Amino acid sequence: MRLINPGRLVARLLLAALSLSVGPAMAQDASSLLPVTEAYKLSADASQPDVLKLHWDIAQDYYLYRGRMKFTAGDGITLGTAQLPDGDKHHDEYLGDVETYHHGIDARLPYTAAAGATRLQVAVQFQGCHEVDPKICYPPHTEKLDLPLPAAATGGTGPAGFGATFGKLGATGAPGTPLPPEQAFRLEAVATAPDRLLLRWSMPHGYYLYRDKTELSAPGTTGLKLQPAWPAGTHHQDDYQGETVIYYDEVDVPVGIAGDLGGRHQLSVQARFQGCQDGGICYPVMTRTLQVSLPAAQASAATGATGGDTGPAAPHDGLLLALLLALGGGLVLNLMPCVLPVLSIKAVSLLESGESPARARRHALTYTAGVMSSFAVLGVAIVGLRAAGHALGWGAQLQQPLVVAVLACVMFAVGLSMSGVVQFGASLGNTGAGLASRSGPAGDFFTGVLAVVVASPCTAPFMGSALAYAFAAPVAAALAVFLMLGVGLALPFLLVGFVPSLARRLPRPGRWMETLKQVLAFPMYLTAVWLAWVLAHQRGADAIGLLLVAMVLLAMALWWFERSRGGRPASRLLVLLLAVATVVPLYYLAHVPPPSATPVATEGVVAYSPTKLAELRNAGTPVFVDMTADWCVTCKANEHTVLDTDRFHDLLQRTGAVYMKGDWTDVNPTIAAFLQRYHSPGVPLYVVFPKGGGEGKVLPTVLTSGIVEQALTEASR
Repeated sequence: MRLINPGRLVARLLLAALSLSVGPAMAQDASSLLPVTEAYKLSADASQPDVLKLHWDIAQDYYLYRGRMKFTAGDGITLGTAQLPDGDKHHDEYLGDVETYHHGIDARLPYTAAAGATRLQVAVQFQGCHEVDPKICYPPHTEKLDLPLPAAATGGTGPAGFGATFGKLGATGAPGTPLPPEQAFRLEAVATAPDRLLLRWSMPHGYYLYRDKTELSAPGTTGLKLQPAWPAGTHHQDDYQGETVIYYDEVDVPVGIAGDLGGRHQLSVQARFQGCQDGGICYPVMTRTLQVSLPAAQASAATGATGGDTGPAAPHDGLLLALLLALGGGLVLNLMPCVLPVLSIKAVSLLESGESPARARRHALTYTAGVMSSFAVLGVAIVGLRAAGHALGWGAQLQQPLVVAVLACVMFAVGLSMSGVVQFGASLGNTGAGLASRSGPAGDFFTGVLAVVVASPCTAPFMGSALAYAFAAPVAAALAVFLMLGVGLALPFLLVGFVPSLARRLPRPGRWMETLKQVLAFPMYLTAVWLAWVLAHQRGADAIGLLLVAMVLLAMALWWFERSRGGRPASRLLVLLLAVATVVPLYYLAHVPPPSATPVATEGVVAYSPTKLAELRNAGTPVFVDMTADWCVTCKANEHTVLDTDRFHDLLQRTGAVYMKGDWTDVNPTIAAFLQRYHSPGVPLYVVFPKGGGEGKVLPTVLTSGIVEQALTEASR
C-alpha cells in the first residue's frame, strides 16, 4: 500500500477549497457544483433513547469519505463508537485505501446522557468530493446538532441502563465497524405446530445475543403467554450484566404458546432483545414484531415447518407387543458393533469359569443385575424428565462431551488391563475400569453397566417401536419396556450360565486364553478411537488434545500403579497424584465451547431447518429427512450401505427429491422438536414427505435400498 504524502494531501485540500472562490476560470467550472449542505443533506432522529440516528442524502455524482467522519459531543453527553456501514473500497491517489458512500447513508451514534441533561448536542464533521468534471473535494464541513433528549434517555447503571453499557463499551473501540442492528441480529419465526413456534436469531461472526435480556410477548392478545425453551449457551462474565448466558452465530429457540388461541390463524410475536459485538459495542435494546401464520390443529401438515405432520403415535397394539419387540431388540443388540467390544470382556470371563456351573451362574446373574439396574435407571430418568416437561432421547448422554471423554478413557483403561499393562487387585475393586477387568461379582456387574452405556448409540431392529411406546406410555408400562430390553441384552449370558449343555460347549481354559484376552483388547482401543472421533465433531481439536493428555496421564497412573505393588507409601502417593492429574484436562475439556455452528456444505445434502423444509414442501418437492448423529452407529451403518451410495443419489435425481439431513451429535433443540413431533426416542429417524403434501412416512431405523426406493417412488407420484 502506498503511503500518504502529507504535503500533497494538504495541497489538494487547499486547492479544493480555493476552487470554490477564486479565479474566473475555476469559478466558471465550479458554477454547476452544489453547496455542501445540498450535496450532502444531513438529517437527525433522536426519538430513540441512547442512540442518535443520522441520515445523509447524497446527490448524484457526489460521495462521502467514511474515514473523514468525526463526532464531538457537547456538555453532559458521552458518545460511543459510531455504527457506520461498509462503503465502496478503492485506492485513492492521495489518501491511500479509502471507503466512500454514494446516494445515501444511515448511521447510528450511541450516547450516554449525564443525569440532568436535557439537550443532545453533537458536532458532526464530514467531507466529500465531486467525482466528475470538475473533480474537486469540499473542505471538511461541520454541522452542529442541538436536539431535545427523549424522556427515557438515562445514564443509569442499573439493569435498564443499557445506554451506559453501550457508551462505555464503545469507548474501548470495536475490532471492526459495527453492523446496523438489522444486519447484526436477524430474527425469523415459523410455526412448527398450532401451539408451537421456532424463533431463530442469526448473527455474523463476532456478535452474540444475551439470553436473559430477551423478552417475548404476543401483542394484541389476551391470556396468551410465550414460553421459550432456551438451549444451552455459553456462560459469560459480563462487566455490566454479571454472570450471564450468551449465544454466538445462530440459535434456534422452540417456543410454546400457552393459553387459548381460539382458532387464531395469525399471531403477532414481539421480541425485545439485546446483543453485543465481541470486544466492541453493545447495542441498545431492540424490538422486532413478526407475523406468524399458525396451522389449524387438524391440518398441521399444511405448514410443513416440522414436516407438517403429527407423526406416528405410540403403538396401539398394547403392552404385550411392545414387550416382545423390546425383548427381540435387546437380543439383536448383542450383535451390534457398539456392544461387541464390551461383550469381549464377558467372553473371557465365561471362558475362565470353565466347567464350574456355580461360577457360570454367578457371572450370568451379576452381569444381568448390572444390565437391568442400568436400564431401570435410564427408564426412571426418562419418565422423570418427561413428567417435568423435558425430553431425553435414546443415546442422548453421548451429546455431552465430558461423558464421551470419560467413556473413551474407560475403554482405554480396560484395553490396557486386557493387554496386561496392569492387573487390578482388591484395593481397586470398586473403582473405574478395574471393575470391568475383574472376574469377580463387581467386575461382572460393572461390565453390565458398561454394556448398556455403549449400547445406547445403537438402535437394533424392533427397538424403535418399543422405545416409541415407552416414551409415550404410562410410567409402569414404560419401565417394563426398558427392563425387557435389559432381559434381551442379558439373555445370551443367562442361557450360558443356566443351561449346562451350552456351558459344556465352551472351550476348556488354557494358556491360549491369555492370548485371546490380549487380542480382545484391540476392540477396546478402537472404541476409544471412535469416541474420540465423536468428541472431535462436538468440540474440535482443542478437546481432542485435552483427551489425549488425559489418556497419557491415565496410562502413567496405571503403569506406576502396577510397578509400585508392595512398594513404599510414597510410590502409592504418586499413583494418586497421577490419577488426580488425569481429571484436570477433563475438567478443562468440559468447558471447551463448541466450534462455529456454521454448517459445512455437502454436495447433494441440504442442512435441516424448519423454514427450508416448509419452502420445499410448499413448492411441491418430495423430501427425504435424515436425522442422524456421529455417535449413532446404526446411522453410520445406514449411510454406508444405503444413503452414501450411487444408487441412492440416482434415486434422488430420478424422483426429484431433496435429501435433507439434521445433525443431533450435539444438543440441538430444533432437531429435538422434530424427533418429539414424530414420537421418536432418538436417532436415526427417517421421514419421507410426498410432493403433493400430506403426512410424512416414517421409515424403519434399519434401512435397505428397497425400502428407501419404494418410499421415494411413492412420494414423487
